[in-house]
This record gives sequence, C-alpha cells and structure tokens, in this order.
Amino acid sequence: MVRVPLTEAERERGERLGAALRAARGPRSMAEVALEAGVSVETLRKIETGRIPTPAFFTVVALADAVGLPLDALRDAITGVPTG
Repeated sequence: MVRVPLTEAERERGERLGAALRAARGPRSMAEVALEAGVSVETLRKIETGRIPTPAFFTVVALADAVGLPLDALRDAITGVPTG
C-alpha cells in the first residue's frame, strides 16, 4: 500500500500537536509520560517533534490524559481556533 505524502498543512498541524503536548508535559520526563500513556518513549519523542504528524486517535487521547490536557484545549492549540 502506497502512503500518500502529507500536505504542508498536515505537517504543520502535527508540529502544533507535538508542541502542545510538549508544553503540557512541563517538567515531567518523556519516560514518565510515555509510561502513563502506554506508549514508547520513542513514539512520544516522534510525536513531540512532529515526526509522526498524524498519530492514532487513541494515542493522542492517552497522551493528552497523561499530561492533563483536555481534548478541547488540545484541539484549540492545534487549530488556533478557540472552542465556543
């Protein structure tokens, strides 16, 4: 199966996702957050650096929960559009 290349907008959205999760992680280590979310440190590193710009939904949910970031706040950070 051939993977369709990501658009520039998709890459930028992935970078914003990573930045939001990294900021919410604060002083906690990647290992601590990855363990709590049930993902590998390498997966977290790739998401935070934008190397996985379209992670699986449940991975995003687990990471957001682990860093205490509500999904609506994460959406706002990714899109730049506040809810409500």
